[in-house]
Amino acid sequence: MKISVELTITPLQNDFEPAIIHFIKKLRASNLKVMENPLSTQVYGDYDEIMKLLTTEIKEAFELMESGLLYMKIVKSDRHDYEPHF
Repeated sequence: MKISVELTITPLQNDFEPAIIHFIKKLRASNLKVMENPLSTQVYGDYDEIMKLLTTEIKEAFELMESGLLYMKIVKSDRHDYEPHF
């Protein structure tokens, strides 16, 4: 099953950039389709592959911060080529 996942990590500390950069680089190193914008990172691909990757990488990202939030949205379809029609 193909899915699209949108992730936003919000460290609740002053020195937040290293944890976010590390997380995004680890996602980029996967064989999944990863797209980024200033507010979130999107990952597209097979459900099992994405969830396995996210389980590992979210844990590692949280270990690099003292406190933080992760917002995640999952859509059941690969929406990497979505273009608005308005």
